[in-house]
Amino acid sequence: MDLDRTAEEEEFRRGLRAWLDATLPKLPPKPSPDDWPARRAYDCAWQRALYDAGYAGLHWPADAGGRGALPGKHLIFLEETERAGAPYVGANFVGLLHAGPTIATEGTAAQRARWLPPILRGEEVWCQGFSEPDAGSDLASLRTRAVRDGDAYVVTGSKIWTSHAEVADWCELLVRTGPPDSGRRGLTWLALSMDAPGVTVRPLRTLAGSAEFAEVFLDGARVPLSHRVGAENDGWRVTMVTLSYERGTAFAGEVVACRRTLVRLARAARENGRWDDPALRRRLGRLNAEFGALWRLVQWNTSEVEAALRAGGDGVPGAGSSVFKLRYSHARQELYDAAADVMGPLSLDADHEWTTGRLTSLAYTIAAGTSQIQRNIIAERVLGLPKGR
Repeated sequence: MDLDRTAEEEEFRRGLRAWLDATLPKLPPKPSPDDWPARRAYDCAWQRALYDAGYAGLHWPADAGGRGALPGKHLIFLEETERAGAPYVGANFVGLLHAGPTIATEGTAAQRARWLPPILRGEEVWCQGFSEPDAGSDLASLRTRAVRDGDAYVVTGSKIWTSHAEVADWCELLVRTGPPDSGRRGLTWLALSMDAPGVTVRPLRTLAGSAEFAEVFLDGARVPLSHRVGAENDGWRVTMVTLSYERGTAFAGEVVACRRTLVRLARAARENGRWDDPALRRRLGRLNAEFGALWRLVQWNTSEVEAALRAGGDGVPGAGSSVFKLRYSHARQELYDAAADVMGPLSLDADHEWTTGRLTSLAYTIAAGTSQIQRNIIAERVLGLPKGR
């Protein structure tokens, strides 16, 4: 693992810091967490500012609209924007962190030209249509059906936990094109326009009070054949590319955010007298080491991707992304459990950020593949153990 930064990378860091120092004070106030149309507008305006300044899609290929930088430069971007308290990708999460990279890797030239520039400019928002009421962790058992009709697929079925569907323009949609019993061999990855006839969105309110997820009902929605990414019935492989990005790089910036949160938590403990408890200090110290190790794991995975790119590979994160995702999910929950101990009764205030953070952390062992699924992947693909019966 190469932890050294080149002179060019350090110059990039200095330029980014100067731009953040000049730009962040001019941003308007963040909208209400419950106002997703306003949040979309805010997030997309920030993405446009990044694009205009040359910081959008740093590690995306140049022919996909990016700057073609190695992933190490993108890590510097994540470090500096998180430390400066810059806005998160928000509503642009799906487009920027896994749908976009998947299209950049698997899409045709026409698909890359159509979809990637608007994602980078903050003009179009994507949502993810993978999970179904009876196919969550067992994604290969999904039932949403797509049947060819001329130059289009006709899609019927439903999706659940569809991130940002209520404000999205496009959906990365996984459907069954093979026989009902075809399992993972009969799936196809489609790009669905959310304003197509036959698409109905019903927002879902989470335990934290947010409506960032939705049910999506598909009643004969038509998707052009040209909107299929990859071959028909090859959607499982394409989806594994999507999930590799989601598990391997999508959460990297959040590690930096958690380390910043931990510093704030230690400060709060000193202010309210909880710092005198040696058990708490040990607990926070272990979490500090945990997130430090997770950041090193991000760097390790990034070094592997860079080596693959130099050797002519595609740069898709490997099975090590599951190692990171598994441990990060639990470390984040442990962080907010510790926050509840430090903050005491304040952690029960429904409107307080610590409470929201703790409730949100509960989803991380489910989102992007449950911890049980990650353990199976690690056992089979990293440790070489036989598949469970």
